[in-house]
Amino acid sequence: MKSLFESATRKPIYLLLAVNILIGLFTFRNYGLSWDEPLFYDYADALGYAYSPSEWFSGHFDLENSYGPSAEDHKTRGPAYLFLARNFVYGFEALGVDRASAWHLVNFLFFQLGVYFFFRLATRWMKPSAALAATAFFSFQPLLWGHAFINPKDPPFLVFFLGAVCLGFEMIDDIEIKASQIWNIIAAGFCLGIATSIRVLGPLAGVIVLGYAGFIVFARTDVNVRAIPTKSAEADSSTHSRRKNFIRPIAVYLLIAFAVMLLTWPYLWENPIGRLFETLKFMSDNPTQLAVLFNGETFRADNMPRRYLPFMLWSTLTEPTWLLFGIGAVIGFAKYKRNTKEFISLALTLSWFMLLVAYVLILRPAVYDGLRHFLFILPPVFIFVGFVFEWIVSRIRSPIWLRAGIVLLILVPGINGIIQLHPYEYAYYNSFVGGTDGVFRKYETEYWLTCYKEAMQKLDASLDQPTNVFVLREAYIAEYYSGKNTIVRDLRGAISEVKSGDYILVNTRTNDDRSVFRDAPPVLQIGRAGAIFCEVKEIP
Repeated sequence: MKSLFESATRKPIYLLLAVNILIGLFTFRNYGLSWDEPLFYDYADALGYAYSPSEWFSGHFDLENSYGPSAEDHKTRGPAYLFLARNFVYGFEALGVDRASAWHLVNFLFFQLGVYFFFRLATRWMKPSAALAATAFFSFQPLLWGHAFINPKDPPFLVFFLGAVCLGFEMIDDIEIKASQIWNIIAAGFCLGIATSIRVLGPLAGVIVLGYAGFIVFARTDVNVRAIPTKSAEADSSTHSRRKNFIRPIAVYLLIAFAVMLLTWPYLWENPIGRLFETLKFMSDNPTQLAVLFNGETFRADNMPRRYLPFMLWSTLTEPTWLLFGIGAVIGFAKYKRNTKEFISLALTLSWFMLLVAYVLILRPAVYDGLRHFLFILPPVFIFVGFVFEWIVSRIRSPIWLRAGIVLLILVPGINGIIQLHPYEYAYYNSFVGGTDGVFRKYETEYWLTCYKEAMQKLDASLDQPTNVFVLREAYIAEYYSGKNTIVRDLRGAISEVKSGDYILVNTRTNDDRSVFRDAPPVLQIGRAGAIFCEVKEIP
């Protein structure tokens, strides 16, 4: 009976997932390769070498061969997601889907697993109807929707970090009531291991789960124990018993997580602990000096103003987000003020957002590409938004169309942004800062060059004979989309070879289009919502 009820309460999420997947199936071919993708997918292809028994016993096995052509850049990035996703990609390629589009579809499908985990975690604290509304609000954020296709790094980390917290909480609940929990332990440990392999911040999910376990073991005592001293021995016995019940499952959970991390990250095989700490140090330093356009000025990524992250949080999520979050936090903590267990689980969930924001503001690590590296801290924000949806449902009992209308009104900015900017949804800015067109030339918009796909395809269709196209940045992306009439050349080191009649493909990241062949007239501009993302210039 219980399983039947749980199945019934979770059916709404399947409808949302079906809608998302259906839209994805109709649109996944529209997305261009991003700056980081090609070499990362080469890493995925090379990864099979590390798991080949024939190579192990060949007598000349070299683990470096499993890191791909950009080993120094990628070997310290755990390939767990690539390990899981690559065979699905190969399956779609076998069906005739091109490599880039196959990866984009698989990326999006994996993100739907995160949407499911979000709903499942939200139902811990609120009714399924409110959790569904919050999940829709989360999944229809243009920023998340766009990255879900073109970003094989940050959304997968969000997915498995979210899964590690969700399943970790459930695992602890099962241990507390001595229910059959072996599969929960395996699932929670698996997600934690994958998250850790993807990024060294993954263990934070385990810390949150262990914090919750610590509360269950050490802090949950009967209220009468404090009032009646004679019961202190009974309390000590209860705490000792509870602690004993937790030791073995938690040990198994951590062992599974470590094993999964090690299995899916070949770079660690030769020296697991040493290389893990080496990677942690490298990633915490993140010594990039990438140029970033912010408020009309160009900064180095390692010297960004403190207001960078707060501004991006404020401006790249839809308008209702932060008001609803603030109200929802008050409602949520008030709802569970007498339920210490769920109050603590909510507080730990909020800490997942607050700790990382505090870390960036205080220590000021290198930051760039908007919220790309911080997507995984966003789920708690939308969890608390769910409490507002629950309040709406409980206060407005009829007519049902009024409740649905209010929820739809809250979803509209995100849906509208997705439609207007497609397939560049990740370049979204809300109306508080003037929209994407309002921040154009002052802040980064389409910083990952996915517009090259549309530019190259339109240019090739307009030409009647092969012509040189010189590309300022990442020419390999443009080359992937070149046709019979476009010969892609890298502009770097070849400026002297540019002649009359040639074309220049340049993006607007850090306003490069204003300095590169500035007097050459643009013959093609790619953009959305009043913002230009890249343009093609013809040399007179």
